[in-house]
Amino acid sequence: MAGKTPGVRHPLARAMEGHRLILGSKSPRRVALLEELGLEFEVRPSDADESHPDDVNPATLPLILAKRKAEALIGTLAETDILITADTIVALEGRVLEKPGTIDRARSFLRELSGKWHTVYTGYCVRMGRKEIDGTVETKIHFCPLTSREIDYYLSRCEVLDKAGAYGIQDWIGLMAADEVRGSYNNVIGLPTSYIYRAIAELTGVK
Repeated sequence: MAGKTPGVRHPLARAMEGHRLILGSKSPRRVALLEELGLEFEVRPSDADESHPDDVNPATLPLILAKRKAEALIGTLAETDILITADTIVALEGRVLEKPGTIDRARSFLRELSGKWHTVYTGYCVRMGRKEIDGTVETKIHFCPLTSREIDYYLSRCEVLDKAGAYGIQDWIGLMAADEVRGSYNNVIGLPTSYIYRAIAELTGVK
């Protein structure tokens, strides 16, 4: 049975010496994903304003908000600190489905998503000093048709009010309804980890 090999360091361990990695988010899902990358980091939530016009293009909004979160924290950083910020939205037929706020609105969102394709966009920003790598990652998801009983069951057992689109792909509803995912799965959870890893490697000079 395979196990850990003593003495093998993380691929970014040497490059990260002298740098402090900071996650500008308190999202437990982003924290968990970054922990799974095997990196040590500090959680420093941003208090940036996330309001936006109702008619904003869903494809451009997450990066705008990720950059806004980074700007709100820039004054707290040292030159060698590496800051990660991100924002994730769910878009259906050109409309942004926000965090629902109420169970009734969450139920309405899930009814709209039933039997349809929708898109999850995550904008990310990785910054060190004056250097910045950013982008937007797009993932398309199809939901099977959902019955009222399935929606009510999901809402009764999972916290959804703080989740864009009123669902988490890692939750029960993702297991039973997301029959096709095109693109990064972790992007739907809230952090496109492969892009974040490569950005950190590039900023720290890893070839």
